[in-house]
Amino acid sequence: MALEDFPRYPLTFGPSPVHRLDRLTEHLARNGGGAEIWAKREDCNSGQAYGGNKTRKLEYLVPDAIASGADTLVSIGGYQSNHTRQVAATAAKIGMKCVLVQENWVDWPDSLNDRVGNIMLSRIMGAEVRLDPAGFGIGFKDSWKQALEDVERRGGTPYAIPAGASDHRLGGLGFAHWAGEVEQQERELGVFFDTIVVCSVTGSTQAGMIAGFAGQDRPRRVIGVDASAKLQETRDQVARIARGTAELIGLGRDLRDDEITVLEGWAGDLYGIPVESTLEAIRLTGRLEGVIIDPVYEGKSMAGLIDLVQDGEIGRDSTVLYAHLGGQPALNAYSALFR
Repeated sequence: MALEDFPRYPLTFGPSPVHRLDRLTEHLARNGGGAEIWAKREDCNSGQAYGGNKTRKLEYLVPDAIASGADTLVSIGGYQSNHTRQVAATAAKIGMKCVLVQENWVDWPDSLNDRVGNIMLSRIMGAEVRLDPAGFGIGFKDSWKQALEDVERRGGTPYAIPAGASDHRLGGLGFAHWAGEVEQQERELGVFFDTIVVCSVTGSTQAGMIAGFAGQDRPRRVIGVDASAKLQETRDQVARIARGTAELIGLGRDLRDDEITVLEGWAGDLYGIPVESTLEAIRLTGRLEGVIIDPVYEGKSMAGLIDLVQDGEIGRDSTVLYAHLGGQPALNAYSALFR
């Protein structure tokens, strides 16, 4: 099958916008870099609860959920999961129920961590929110399996969506489609993005990009910046999902190891805990561009981009596309950092 053979339920406005980050580009040029920086904005890709990268993935899961006869979407994430917020929005949009397991993935001292931001939005949209003390992990959790069983016991038909919509047969399709969207926008803009910078945790965002770009004529680097603080787990999952997605969409060849790049250095010691480079990147991007990024994902990938450009790992003649995946509602749970 080819990508266009898979049914897609439209949840986005269409192609997400692409624009040049002029002042950030100039700032980096003054500080040793020379690359041209653009952004593609998944944070404003949809009318459903602020959108984000998971909304793009859910476009391919929804037809499968409907075809299965499900009446309840069941997913999992941390207290401030962007993913679960987007699942709740999708359930509301298509008229299904929603059960969300929200685990304590981040040991963060804000007393409102389980009441503001993403989790508050999920409650507003009618999701059944289950708080669970379990810590961070991208594998299949017992709490999630229990939620699926509970829906069945109540007479419902659950549809299982793993963390980040990632470890799912269709999880990489959304960003394989994104890669085709980028190619079309390049033609319209008269530009070529030789380097993509994206945050990686559960893996299918970067994995889908890799599979999608692998079918195009022009080579480019897709640099994943690890924010999980579990580098090998993330790298292994990106590779597995990328290869599975490539096979699913009929790429016709094996992905090479050098097409799969996940870098460490900006995650800190724990998932969800911002470090100084995270906060510097958030403030710099806000001050120079009026673009808001979050302390869990985008602050870390932007910190990586800044260092890679200034250190010359991303060359002066590069044109870089920064994938802004959303996540700003989580800032509400980190408000003490910005007083």
